[in-house]
Amino acid sequence: MANHKSALKRIRSNEAKRLRNKYQHKTTRNAIKKLRDLSSKKEAEALMPSVFSMIDKLAKKNIIHANKAANLKSGLASHIATL
Repeated sequence: MANHKSALKRIRSNEAKRLRNKYQHKTTRNAIKKLRDLSSKKEAEALMPSVFSMIDKLAKKNIIHANKAANLKSGLASHIATL
């Protein structure tokens, strides 16, 4: 167990950040799945900017790697283009 006050605070803040990151990452993954399941190009193009924004925010906060974000966005864009 931690012996210092600052270490105890760090444990609490790390747990809070971990839960927030987990929530944001899971929400984004669900949005990506929803976008891939759409069959209408018009609906997919309407949803695309919000999903791309979510991916960019994850990359900015280092929840996912920047290259992974780019790969996800590229794959989604090509998927929507083929609809």
